[in-house]
Amino acid sequence: MKVAWIGTGVMGKPMALHLANNGYEVQVYNRTFEKAQVMEPKVKAFKDIQSCVSDVDIVFSIVGYPNDVKETYEEVMKHVKKGTILVDMTTSSPTLAIQLEKKAKVLGLSMLDAPVTGGDLGAINATLSIMVGGEEAIYQKVLPLFNCMGKTITYMGDPGNGQHAKLANQTAIAGAIAGVAEALAYAKTNHLDQQRMLQVITGGSAQSWQATKNGPKMIGKDYAPGFFIKHFLKDLKLVLDEKKDLSLDVVETVARVYESLVQIGMHDFGTQAIIEYYLQKLS
Repeated sequence: MKVAWIGTGVMGKPMALHLANNGYEVQVYNRTFEKAQVMEPKVKAFKDIQSCVSDVDIVFSIVGYPNDVKETYEEVMKHVKKGTILVDMTTSSPTLAIQLEKKAKVLGLSMLDAPVTGGDLGAINATLSIMVGGEEAIYQKVLPLFNCMGKTITYMGDPGNGQHAKLANQTAIAGAIAGVAEALAYAKTNHLDQQRMLQVITGGSAQSWQATKNGPKMIGKDYAPGFFIKHFLKDLKLVLDEKKDLSLDVVETVARVYESLVQIGMHDFGTQAIIEYYLQKLS
């Protein structure tokens, strides 16, 4: 099976390489060609989408924003052969995912929305959680490839449901990461040792992935991005766009916090930099 991969950033690069390492013939495209070229010779890099996708059986993408997804697939759908399977793994709009799947079907193509969670380490270690929306028969065809990239693969049902599942997941993360930051800020205000406080959190019922992975980074002011603030803020805004009549107070609050960090130039920092919102108020 020949695979095209679009988007070779922090997440896409290792995910595409896992497919290549598992014996798939992989062709890659990135808007910045050099980011694709460095992956050779395990994959073949292309300078344009048309050349990358025209002779493949399946196209994967993981790009930045819904507009990027829309633009990417408007181009992809012009050039792929009939019967090609399209799989968008970007965290994007459920509404857009449904629209693209309908358009693909009219053109004789199949499409899945399959966003992921697990961050850069999950991508590197092939331990991602992948949630998938679309036709189940197509999901079953792609499942062996998903298994090369993740440990928890969950079929969520109709087109768009993969995206809805990811946004629900981001809703949970919003509360968890803000909770860790607030706990550490509270502890600092009251002159508690930060490392000991984190030991308490991770050793009891407050334990979470965010506490274990991002808590030490918050304490050490290590803000290198495993997941960019700008991308998480995009996700939270998508949640608010799709929430219907729900009152999502936590998401609204955390989105405001991250928006304030973006306004002071921290958009390319990792999400753990949320602690700065609280530390600045202490200084």
